[in-house]
Amino acid sequence: MLAGIETELAPAELGRFTDILRLRSGKPLTVRFVAPDDADALQSYFRALSQNARYRRLMGGASELPPSELDKATHVGAHNIFAVVAEIGIDGVDVIAGEACYAFDPDVCAVEFGISIADRFQGQGIGAAILTNLECRAAALGAVRLIGDTLRNNEAMIALARKLAFEFKPTPGDWKQVRFEKRLVQSVADIPCESWRIAASRSFAANAVSAAV
Repeated sequence: MLAGIETELAPAELGRFTDILRLRSGKPLTVRFVAPDDADALQSYFRALSQNARYRRLMGGASELPPSELDKATHVGAHNIFAVVAEIGIDGVDVIAGEACYAFDPDVCAVEFGISIADRFQGQGIGAAILTNLECRAAALGAVRLIGDTLRNNEAMIALARKLAFEFKPTPGDWKQVRFEKRLVQSVADIPCESWRIAASRSFAANAVSAAV
C-alpha cells in the first residue's frame, strides 16, 4: 500500500500518478495530481464556478479557494493530503473540468474528500469518473472507507453518491449536511484500477523489503 506518504511528492514524481479515463461520450479525461505551477489555473477555476457551485464545494460564501487550501492543494502528499484536477482538451488546450481534494487518515484507514465540476461540464459523467478514480486512489493508500459530506440540498451530489452505492448517514455536529460513505476493497489485488493496483503492489513490495533489511 501507499499508506503513510505524509511527505510532499516532488513535482517530477507527480506524472507517474496520472490516469486517462474515458467519458461516456468517448472523450478522454485526464485525472492528475495538482502541481505547484497549477496554482493560478486552479484559483481561476474556482473563481469561474457559479456562486452556487462554489458555495456547495467550499461550504461557505468564499469567492475563491482560501490561500491555506490552495497551498495544501499544490503540495501533494504533505500530511497525507492530495489534490487532483480533471482536464479535457478543448481546441488543443487542456481545460480544468473538475477537481477533488482528499485526505487520508491512517489511524482509521479512511479517506475524506471534496469534489466539484465546472458548471459548463456538468452532466457529462465527469463527477462519476473522478469519484470512481478516487476509490482506487484511496484504496491504494490503504483506506477501507471513502467519506464525503455535502449540503442536504445538493441534489446532484447526493444522486451521484447514491448511484455509486454510497451509504448515507447524518454528518456529526451539522444538521445542514449529510454524510455519504462507501466501503472499499481491502486487498491490493482487488483494486479495480490497474494503474493503482500496480502502484500499491510495488509500494507494498518495497515496504516488505525495507522491513526485512
